[in-house]
Amino acid sequence: MKWIKEDYWITDDKDRVDLDYIAASLQTTYWAKERPKALIEKSIENSFFLTLFKGERPIGFARIVSDCAVFAWLCDVFVDPDFRGGGLGKWLVQCALEHDSMHVKINLLATKDAHGLYEKFSFERKECMVRYNKADSA
Repeated sequence: MKWIKEDYWITDDKDRVDLDYIAASLQTTYWAKERPKALIEKSIENSFFLTLFKGERPIGFARIVSDCAVFAWLCDVFVDPDFRGGGLGKWLVQCALEHDSMHVKINLLATKDAHGLYEKFSFERKECMVRYNKADSA
């Protein structure tokens, strides 16, 4: 799939992903700062994802973990700091929600600081249970 908006475009084409850029960017976030590059690459290989570009420069990303039937988890959403504040994050989330892998019964995500953004897309704050495995089992 491909979405275009002015000088920006989003694609789910796996051949267009810049793994070095995505890994380096994710390692600056609060949720993935301790993920090694190899683990980030493996997570991308086993997921659907969208990459946001300005021209040929990658400037954003969103990853989708989905069984394509019952649930999909939207995660690792970011826009390069130089391009924030212009609505690109909203557009990236909108495009992610349009992706076929998200057309399931339940859409999930977790955030520490972007509740307002996701509530605009009908996400609700709910409690959940979490289990963390030892790092060597990842």
